[in-house]
Amino acid sequence: MRAETRAKHLATLRALALAPARVAYALWTLLLFLAVGCSALLLLLVLPAVGRRRAAARAAARAFLRLAGMPPTLKFPERLPAGQCVVVCNHASYLDGIVLTAALPARFGFVIKREMAAVPLAGALLRRLGSEFVERFDRRRGASDARRVLRNAVQGHSLVFFPEGTFTRAPGLLRFHTGAFASAARAGCPLVPAVLRGTRRALPHGGLPLPGPIEMEILAPLTVAHGEAADHAVADLRDRARAAILAALGEPDLTCCDDTDRPPDTAPARSARASRS
Repeated sequence: MRAETRAKHLATLRALALAPARVAYALWTLLLFLAVGCSALLLLLVLPAVGRRRAAARAAARAFLRLAGMPPTLKFPERLPAGQCVVVCNHASYLDGIVLTAALPARFGFVIKREMAAVPLAGALLRRLGSEFVERFDRRRGASDARRVLRNAVQGHSLVFFPEGTFTRAPGLLRFHTGAFASAARAGCPLVPAVLRGTRRALPHGGLPLPGPIEMEILAPLTVAHGEAADHAVADLRDRARAAILAALGEPDLTCCDDTDRPPDTAPARSARASRS
């Protein structure tokens, strides 16, 4: 007990000693984000084509992450198809969009919850990048947004989704919405699962940022079986993608808390039950 008490006291003293440095780093990161973000917005306002705007945003995102001490690494980029595809990724932090912008080619557009359109600076940047905003709470408007996204997918656009729609303070994977998988199935293009690691630590929900490496891993692309019924194809694609992300992520399944300690080979069954609930 004495050893445990001593360890707790040392941890508390260490946290207090590091507090000024963490606050200083947080201020530096905020100022850096504003400086890079405002500069990027000015570029995005004058660049004529969305492809050029996305390339500029990619360069700005990479510069911000490196200057903030959060260097990103992309694992297995060769798994990303050269043509049209839909990328789905776990969501852990407000930093995720910046990391994906830095990591993915400029041909990708983001599908994002509509609340982000009202966020100062971020909303303006996202609109100039051709992002698709989707309503989550108004069913009628949400259906209209989903149809628009589907039309863009059918027309050959490559899209990026966070299928959880949001993130929580606790590590783990939430249930997946079906929009990304319907888009890939309708467009007949590959669906590419991806895993982000390190963003929850780098920018925790409600906490101060921390420097450290960030990694994005591209998983094996998934396709819809020919002749498969539409509804079944979408559900099957969702369940396979979620199972692949859950197994590679190494975090709990937040939708079925009583079986998160089962072996990895049960992930597909857990994922299917979670997404259907």
